[in-house]
Amino acid sequence: MKPIYILLIIAAYFGILILISFLTSKDEESNDTFFKAKRQSPWYVVAFGMIGASLSGVTFISVPGWVEASKFSYMQVVFGYILGYFIIGAVLLPLYYRLNLTSIYTYLEQRFGPHSYKTGASFFLLSRVVGASFRLFLVANVLQVIIFNEMGVPFWATVTLTILLIWLYTFKSGIKTIVWTDTLQTLFMLIALGVTIVTVYNDMNISEGITNYVASSDLSKMFFFDNIKSADYFWKQFISGAFIAVVMTGLDQDMMQKNLTCRSLKDAQKNVFWFTIVLTIVNFIFLCLGLLLTVYAQQNGIDAHKDDLFAVLAKDYLGIAVFIFFLIGLIAAAYSSADSALTALTTSFSVDILNIENKYGEKKQIAVRKRIHILFSLLLILVIIAFKYIIKNESVIAKLFVFTGYTYGPLLGMYSFGLFTKLKANDKFIPFIAIISPILSYVISFYSNKKFNFDFGFFVLILNGALTFIGLLIASSFKQERDLKPAH
Repeated sequence: MKPIYILLIIAAYFGILILISFLTSKDEESNDTFFKAKRQSPWYVVAFGMIGASLSGVTFISVPGWVEASKFSYMQVVFGYILGYFIIGAVLLPLYYRLNLTSIYTYLEQRFGPHSYKTGASFFLLSRVVGASFRLFLVANVLQVIIFNEMGVPFWATVTLTILLIWLYTFKSGIKTIVWTDTLQTLFMLIALGVTIVTVYNDMNISEGITNYVASSDLSKMFFFDNIKSADYFWKQFISGAFIAVVMTGLDQDMMQKNLTCRSLKDAQKNVFWFTIVLTIVNFIFLCLGLLLTVYAQQNGIDAHKDDLFAVLAKDYLGIAVFIFFLIGLIAAAYSSADSALTALTTSFSVDILNIENKYGEKKQIAVRKRIHILFSLLLILVIIAFKYIIKNESVIAKLFVFTGYTYGPLLGMYSFGLFTKLKANDKFIPFIAIISPILSYVISFYSNKKFNFDFGFFVLILNGALTFIGLLIASSFKQERDLKPAH
């Protein structure tokens, strides 16, 4: 397909998103709309849209590519998600709604103090800037190879255009627009998934039903109980999945901001319930797609593996229809994650760091929020360009993205300590504990793998949270000793 036609498809896609932005921003402009959509979002729209936000462009490309090496072991993590989302619905959502929070990190200030509050928000900001930049870097690279290199457009211009489009449809109504654009983008992603599965299934001339074919394949092995040292060991992945869901959704301003736009706690809980069911099914279908793509490549002698598998087959072997839907699905998956990240970054910095709700009047708040929105757009551009021209080594970039997962450990430790104990940790010590815990987690994980061949895998998140929890226990003992010391 000629690059100009691909460009027209992408332009039409973003034209639809901008139209949605126009339709959802007719109301009077306010920060209440930008941050919380005035808590008027239908729960079923939020639930469906969150699927796309959870399945980023990285997932869209990577999950099918994991099947060859890891089979269906990822479903062990997904089953853990179910437990994690139950905790979110039963414990965290009632807390956030009871406190009527705009930013979920406000809880840390109420529980521990200002240092903890700023620490939690800062860890989120760091993680989201790097994570969102990495996801968009992957998509921008795909667009660069497929379209813009041939047109002579430099990478920095591709990145700038990418972020500009996100800013264009989110700058006025923020989360209110994103709730609806994410719904559309989830739909496109699922259509791409369905079209690809049907095409591959037909091309392979499979005589039996797809369910029987997947079930009878060695690649569909789902549960691994035999080697506790392996990263694929069931209980490691299941428990890690539960904690990943809690921290990367329940303790993440980006994901929870959508839930907090629902009209009531009951609606938000219904949203989480149905979202969990659909997300589980969609992840399983992605693994089925990965199985079909892996077998298809093996049967046809195609040298495509891991993250290259889906992209190579869609572009060169499965026909123009699959390629078009792959491209749209990839962009939809990436942008449904990135646009909400930009809005959440703007919200967290405005509310948590600058405290604009208590410092300024409504008009000044809007002006400050708009400037922050622009600044974070520019920051994302600079970080993505740095990935391309300064860091360059893709394995280093990938490790940097993985390292952002360590930033959720301190949040897990702080919230666990706050919710499940009545102790009061010394607020001034908490920033140091939150910095030391991820470093210790990395060192323990590294040497555990090197010396004992024990791979923590996703379990490192729990280690990180546990170290933070222990640090807070120690800090609470200092707090108690100081409080008990007699005055002179």
